[in-house]
Amino acid sequence: MQLRDYQQQAVNAAISHFQHSNQSAVMVLPTGAGKSLVLAELARVARGRVLILTHVKELVAQNAEKVGLLGDNGSIFAAGLQQKDSSAKTVIASVQSAARNLAQFNQPFSLLIIDECHRVSLEESSQYQLLFTHLRQHNPELKILGLTATPYRLGTGWIYRSHYHGRVGSVEQASFERCIFELPLRPLINKGYLAKPVLLDGLAAQYDFSSLQPANSLDYSEQQIDSILGKMGRATKLIVGQLCQLAASKQGILIFAATVRHANEVLSLLQQHGQDAALLTASTPHNERDQLISAFKAQQLKVLVNVAVLTTGFDAPHVDLIAILRPTASVSLFQQMVGRGLRSSPAKTHCLIIDYAANGYDLFYPEVGSPRPVSKAVPVQVPCPECGFANIFWGLVDNDGDIIEHYGRRCQGLLQHATATAPQQCSYRFRARICPDCGAENDIAARQCQHCQSQLIDPDKRLKEVLSQKHHHLFRCQHMVLSEQQGVLQVQYLDSDGNPFYRHFKLDTPAQRRALYAVFVQPHSRTPGLKQKNYQSASALVADQHTFRPPQLMLLKKTSKGWQLLESFFDYSGRYQTPESL
Repeated sequence: MQLRDYQQQAVNAAISHFQHSNQSAVMVLPTGAGKSLVLAELARVARGRVLILTHVKELVAQNAEKVGLLGDNGSIFAAGLQQKDSSAKTVIASVQSAARNLAQFNQPFSLLIIDECHRVSLEESSQYQLLFTHLRQHNPELKILGLTATPYRLGTGWIYRSHYHGRVGSVEQASFERCIFELPLRPLINKGYLAKPVLLDGLAAQYDFSSLQPANSLDYSEQQIDSILGKMGRATKLIVGQLCQLAASKQGILIFAATVRHANEVLSLLQQHGQDAALLTASTPHNERDQLISAFKAQQLKVLVNVAVLTTGFDAPHVDLIAILRPTASVSLFQQMVGRGLRSSPAKTHCLIIDYAANGYDLFYPEVGSPRPVSKAVPVQVPCPECGFANIFWGLVDNDGDIIEHYGRRCQGLLQHATATAPQQCSYRFRARICPDCGAENDIAARQCQHCQSQLIDPDKRLKEVLSQKHHHLFRCQHMVLSEQQGVLQVQYLDSDGNPFYRHFKLDTPAQRRALYAVFVQPHSRTPGLKQKNYQSASALVADQHTFRPPQLMLLKKTSKGWQLLESFFDYSGRYQTPESL
């Protein structure tokens, strides 16, 4: 079997990397790009023994099939497939079975390949880490390679420390050292290797999940979702009605429901419309699950409803309609759901993807390494003013595509100072916390200065100390209005009760304009790091007031001349956000 050009490029990238390094590596290939063939070819050309790990029996069987096509048959070690053989040169195993039978993996392996490697946790007690430790005891030079379509974990960011394109990944919580190969989705679609995705928002109706907040940097809670869905019964009826109308022209429909209760409601409505549909959940017995999946793949069932069980390891190329009825804070999960419909198939020109939950992710650039800060945020390119690296951050754009605001903190570029040294991350910070002892810039959430190790003052601690004194007031800013008063810039801050606080700036002299830039333009900018205008008049600032952000909190002190601003707090998250916390 001849590999496609990009598959061979991926194989070559892995070989080249491991010829010069023992650093763990990641390769990113979209769903449907043929990761199984890439890992099978690597297993074929490897000189030593190879262990291929994944987390579901379907992928174990799929990978074993491809290993057999390209080389000698490997042995399978997976309880779900009723085989536990670790004797071959290449062993294809489920991580659960391997971790529970470590003694069966005492023979040294030279290469470990992890399919769907975004699932690898850094927890020492996790099955992956227990197995890694065991394998390294028998071969300290073990080379570890991960493959995934989604190199990101919700709550921790990128799964690698650095990328071969010259950007930093997740410095502190990466499961792998380096991303060595990444293939974009669009070229595979343009070449016909994958079906064209047609992504639409809900047409007949759409759920409103805008009030949801991720729980502890993870995904939305089922209880929150059920509470909202309980008030949207009419929307569910309209959505199912539309899907039934579309079903007549579709080969296979995959529906991702939000919760088990929601899935049962959707299934009941489908059956009322006469649709041949079935439901899969985590509690569906294994035999029933296998039967339903087989019937769906054989097109004996047209509609399959599921709750988070068909996001990986499920291959049904005829699927040409994906209905996403669940919200998710995870771009990886969204991408995995969409990927179920991108495989090519006869008589399939495209796959219709309808996002009834208004998740709003970009299929072609879905990840930027951090959770989406607000629902309308999109990936934006922000060049670093120091090194010139083109950062991709979450941001907001206007109708012309111009950046209104971005949420970047630090430049993601890597700087190679010398060929013999490891590249270092650019030090420029778009948003920073200044150390009062040495003046160094730190991350806005830092508690200790990275340069002098001084303890940085906790904003809440400082506010508590100051507010315990007389004549101080904490102004919670809800709105900011700029206006011109006889050539002077007036900035009016308003709190939730409509109480105002004013600041005034003259622009008559170069010194006054420099002061304005330092105390207003720069800290209030929604696009730090991007070049600001050289404002010469108050009217110009008023015209651009949409480009400035108000502080969350303002610490004021009563003086003989009125209230005086002591400090403004931007990017604040703490106990003083609401009056009730006082």
